[in-house]
Amino acid sequence: MKLNRKEILSALETISVAGDGANMVESGAVQNVMTFGDEVVVDLVLSTPALHIKKRAEVDVMKAIHEKVYEKAKVKVNIKIEAAEKKPEIKGKQIPGIKNIVAVASGKGGVGKSTVTANLAVTLAKMGFKVGILDADIYGPSTPIMFDVEAERPLSVTVEGKSKMKPVENHGVKILSIGFFTKPNQAVVWRGPMAAKALNQMIFDAAWGELDFMLIDLPPGTGDIHLSIMQSLPITGSVIVSTPQNVALADAKKGVAMFQQESINVPVLGIVENMAYFTPEELPENKYYIFGKEGAKNLAADLEVPFLGEIPLLQSLRESGDIGRPAALQTATPLESAFEEITRNMVQETVNRNKNLPPTEAIKITTMAGCSAVKKK
Repeated sequence: MKLNRKEILSALETISVAGDGANMVESGAVQNVMTFGDEVVVDLVLSTPALHIKKRAEVDVMKAIHEKVYEKAKVKVNIKIEAAEKKPEIKGKQIPGIKNIVAVASGKGGVGKSTVTANLAVTLAKMGFKVGILDADIYGPSTPIMFDVEAERPLSVTVEGKSKMKPVENHGVKILSIGFFTKPNQAVVWRGPMAAKALNQMIFDAAWGELDFMLIDLPPGTGDIHLSIMQSLPITGSVIVSTPQNVALADAKKGVAMFQQESINVPVLGIVENMAYFTPEELPENKYYIFGKEGAKNLAADLEVPFLGEIPLLQSLRESGDIGRPAALQTATPLESAFEEITRNMVQETVNRNKNLPPTEAIKITTMAGCSAVKKK
């Protein structure tokens, strides 16, 4: 008996792949059907590699053809697996009132990640956003120093009948850090689970209130703390900080790869180049590229992620951090301009990223005061 291809397709329209709503033909699972006399070859493309689903699909195809077309047909089913393209996911437990959570990370230590986080935060606050910093750098918490709140301690407040930590606030930024709970000369010698538990308390047992942005100052590298944070929180996106030299760029590349790997899948909002060049105070027009020129900018282009901007190496940047008054609070200075550009770019990338999320999961920015990167409605 010579088999008819149309009859076979009609038979396949009566079955579907497990988990799919539409039939095999409509869903595109059936890629091709070939007939040779009483033989038929059906090519299927499935989005899941699960063995039981593959076996079920093969059996259903053979059964449909035998029952509805020709019971003695010789059927061969070829199955190919093509994973469906995933949209950026929001993981973790939502914190009521917090619209966007941005992780600031670096591949290696000493590139100024905490300095960038502090200045991003105060620049966002100057633009009119409600901002908080979670200092997740468990083993080297420096945010209290940079905001001149080392001696402060979070107060206990009651929210909906539950006792919560009230973040310390300065320069318009709410702050929680492990540094508030340890002595200045005390080293934090904790294993991963203990550190993760402390972080979860600062995240979920805190009265953060309404925030447009929570910035998370992550430890250097790619390790246990990073995974704990990303499993606990719905991270909107990440910002990678690097200096221009090859040693730092090699580690920054790993930082980007960590966020982009399939099991994590956190969008990278962009890369910031810190210590881009040195300008002496007495020679403001001169630029000395001590660590190399535009290394992070070129890395961003190579990895096809946004480049948010560069920060010069100036003595006032170090001094401002040491006295607890971030450099972005200065007015009419190159540092203020640099951080404003980077912050505007980060906000715009956050807006762009949120537009691509499914409506049910989208995190929207509702306060745009002072930000020229975003069109006001």
